Amino acid sequence: MAKKIEIKINNKKIIAEEGQTVLQAAEANGLYIPTLCWHSDLEIKPNCRICVVQIKGQKGLPTSCSTYVSEGMEVITESEEIAKARQVNMELIFAQHREECNDCVYMYNCQIKDLAKKFNSTITRFPDRKNKFPTYQFSTALQYDSSKCIDCGNCVEICHKQGVDFLTYEKDNTFFNVVPTKDKNIDCIYCGQCLIHCPVGAFEGVGEFEGVEKPLLDKNKIVVFQFAPSVRVSIGEEFGLEPGAIVTEKLSAGLKMLGADYVFDVAVGSDVTTIEEAKEFIERVEANGTLPMFTSCCPSWVKYIEFFYPEFIPNLTTVRSPQINLGGLIKTYWAQSKKIDPKNIVVVSVMPCVAKKWEMNRPELKINGLKPVDYVLTTRELAYLFKKHKIDLPNLKPKSLDDPLGRPTGSGVIYGAVGGVMESALRTVYFQLTGQKLPNICWQNSSDILGLQEATLKIKNKEYKVAFVSGSGPAEKLLKKLQKKQVKYDYVEVMACPGGCIGGGGQPVPTNQKIRAKRAKSLFNIDVASKLKAAQDSPEMKKLYAEYFTDKKIIHKICHTHFNKTTKQVHPVK
Repeated sequence: MAKKIEIKINNKKIIAEEGQTVLQAAEANGLYIPTLCWHSDLEIKPNCRICVVQIKGQKGLPTSCSTYVSEGMEVITESEEIAKARQVNMELIFAQHREECNDCVYMYNCQIKDLAKKFNSTITRFPDRKNKFPTYQFSTALQYDSSKCIDCGNCVEICHKQGVDFLTYEKDNTFFNVVPTKDKNIDCIYCGQCLIHCPVGAFEGVGEFEGVEKPLLDKNKIVVFQFAPSVRVSIGEEFGLEPGAIVTEKLSAGLKMLGADYVFDVAVGSDVTTIEEAKEFIERVEANGTLPMFTSCCPSWVKYIEFFYPEFIPNLTTVRSPQINLGGLIKTYWAQSKKIDPKNIVVVSVMPCVAKKWEMNRPELKINGLKPVDYVLTTRELAYLFKKHKIDLPNLKPKSLDDPLGRPTGSGVIYGAVGGVMESALRTVYFQLTGQKLPNICWQNSSDILGLQEATLKIKNKEYKVAFVSGSGPAEKLLKKLQKKQVKYDYVEVMACPGGCIGGGGQPVPTNQKIRAKRAKSLFNIDVASKLKAAQDSPEMKKLYAEYFTDKKIIHKICHTHFNKTTKQVHPVK
């Protein structure tokens, strides 16, 4: 247990812990110190110098993010000298940040602009030294505008922690600029962690919110929105609600106000994924097929395997992700029931993930020549559209989602948090093999890989070793152990983003461990309150399999796919 010490901040006595920084001690006691480049997921890098303070007995203005507390320390967080330093620091930061405020998804939620206003900084005091710096596009998922980069290094560090190292430094005279690597053996996996750890909006998802508005105005199109499990517990943050606030039916109401003809729940697609994945796992076990079977609902994880570890492609389940499964059902099963030409249906997914923008364009996912999903909006992009159209989400009257693809089970909803996919699949696997409800699983932390949870599940007379992990960095460590046959599993869930979809690159900023935990807790609370716990309990699933999924060819066409070894993509420069 950390030793308790007494310090003063602004003449107020507080109790801090030995090993805390001044910033951490202040935050723990509800005291505000402004920050820009600091992020709790990352190492301390006192680059922006916005968090400077004064400490009695010390010269200069130390940064609170890198200064550790000591017994009797006296700290001042606001003074004329501090204010002047912060004002100038912000003006210097803006000298390497090209403003494009009217065309930025952070237009309604800009930390750097808010700080400049707070410190009375003149953002045009110095000329933009990066005015002609290029914009890089990483496939159909991400854009990096290097003219907005303030060189804090957050993106480089998180990319390294993700086990990718796609972003690196390149020397330009006396400066070091952040650029994508030229190494042909390294490519982006589109996880978007660079984006949610960037404090100034240098990274963006490839913009789709402009394009989505066109079909909403086209009377000849039927626009169907579907939103992912985690969006219901995160989008409220963009409107001042607490992380984890559940806004499922308010979200449905907002989408209808935006112009959606129908609103469905991707968690229903999760129920389909669960049933098919459980079937595939049982088939692999009984036929001595390739194990461990890996989940494949995370497109960044799929890209990671296809590019960095293609020898593990056979381990990926062939089942499509929930958004693709539901999009496929909308344009086949649902379209037929409504007697609508699928060519006239526009499917818009609202996702916590920028990689879903890349996934929807994979050619092997087409059904009858049509993409299952036509547009992907991130959580942030939908919030932007709501604000643009003056849709006040927290104060909307709740509206139920549409039948029959708007009623998921609890299993479908927990897909949004790491471990949820595994929990959902095992509920169905256990039921199919025993006819009984899955008992509580005793998950344990792995002693070797941070964040890896593992368990041994006994079904009848056979034991299965299962695990889940989030973050492609920890996943890489798992892959290396599997290569060396140091560990053995039957079934593994991997999510490329920390915490799973609740920590995805399309989520509101800030996103950190505390926020991820609150979002995840809300998803599992929904599951606890749900009367339908497992995918096979769903009346919609029973009807689907009784009336439509009566042929293996139909099921395979809509619900399964294949994966391929890939080479480095060409990333155009604008």
